[in-house]
Amino acid sequence: MNFKRIGETFLVFLRLGCFSFGGPVAHLGYFQEAFVTRRRWITQERFADLVALSHFLPGPSSSQVGYAIGVERAGIIGGLAAWIGFTLPSALMMYAVSMTVLYPGELSNAGWLQGLKAAAVAVVALAAMQMFVMLAPDLRRKTIVVAAGLLAFLLRNTISQAWVLLIGAAAGLFVLPREAPMELEPSHCTNTISKRAAVIALALFVASLLVTWTPWALFAQCGSLVFGGGHVVLPLLETRFVLTDLVDENTFLAGYGVAQAIPGPLFTFATFLGATSTLPVSPTFGACVATVAIFIPGLLLMTAALPFWETLKHRAWARGMLSGVNAAVVGLLFAALIGSIAPALVIRPFGSIVIGPTTIMMLLYLAAFALLRRKSIPVPAIVALCALVGWLLL
Repeated sequence: MNFKRIGETFLVFLRLGCFSFGGPVAHLGYFQEAFVTRRRWITQERFADLVALSHFLPGPSSSQVGYAIGVERAGIIGGLAAWIGFTLPSALMMYAVSMTVLYPGELSNAGWLQGLKAAAVAVVALAAMQMFVMLAPDLRRKTIVVAAGLLAFLLRNTISQAWVLLIGAAAGLFVLPREAPMELEPSHCTNTISKRAAVIALALFVASLLVTWTPWALFAQCGSLVFGGGHVVLPLLETRFVLTDLVDENTFLAGYGVAQAIPGPLFTFATFLGATSTLPVSPTFGACVATVAIFIPGLLLMTAALPFWETLKHRAWARGMLSGVNAAVVGLLFAALIGSIAPALVIRPFGSIVIGPTTIMMLLYLAAFALLRRKSIPVPAIVALCALVGWLLL
């Protein structure tokens, strides 16, 4: 065991965890510059391999790539060091924010909260639009998006989420045309994970999903069903926490808005939910369980898949299933946006009376959406600006 490499891996990823703003796609850009261009820990071809694999598997894509880079550098312990370093700053920040909203009194009319909600809706709307363009380029995949969105919107329960993904996978296997295998140069990289270790990791993944203890099960199931990164986990978490009254809708959207403004993986939104939910655990313990449970399934799957990816990535049926699942994921995101997030933006409860759309809120949402599309201002700055405007005007 090379402790020097493990320590070096942890420190490099800790630094990235403190400054990597912008979500999963931006994180991959940071990784490319840090590990391919500057430090040359892995080749460009191998990096492309790991990115492709992370999109094939459920889980937090950028965290999975970071974990795999750590594995390449210093074995499985190095992978865990990479994940801890990259996740720790964001998790600590989300936990600190959760402590400010545990006992805040009435939040529903707080101006800063309304501003964060507007920012959250704008971020999710833009992510859904971009994913639709990228993942549903033809009529068949657009049809899968619409069908998945309608099914998720009409049913809106935990089981429907899993069925939507399974239907998407089946559609990708039997309806979509088979895609050509990826054209990647061989990486000539010796994997540090044996096939025996991969089988053990797969068994642990299955075991993690069989745990019935509610605080663990809720987050582990979300982490094992998400394809496409942090924004896509929102529909699952919203179904499991807001619709079951484990977390107040205002608190949920406020936390998601804050998650856009801090560096590191968006999956640490689970840290916030674990601390603020009404689950029968203390806030600190709930935050710890949530953080581990939502990441572990994706990391175990990455561990299990690494030794076999060289063969699997060339299988047309596998890429077809991935295309179907990705299209279904876009449908889930639109269903969550229309069915829960957007109404929360434009309809504000006041006692038992529901007041109609708020002009300032709509203008704030449209302004945030326009700024996000232009990409001229960093996402954290836009989120902070929305909170400030909400505090001043609402």
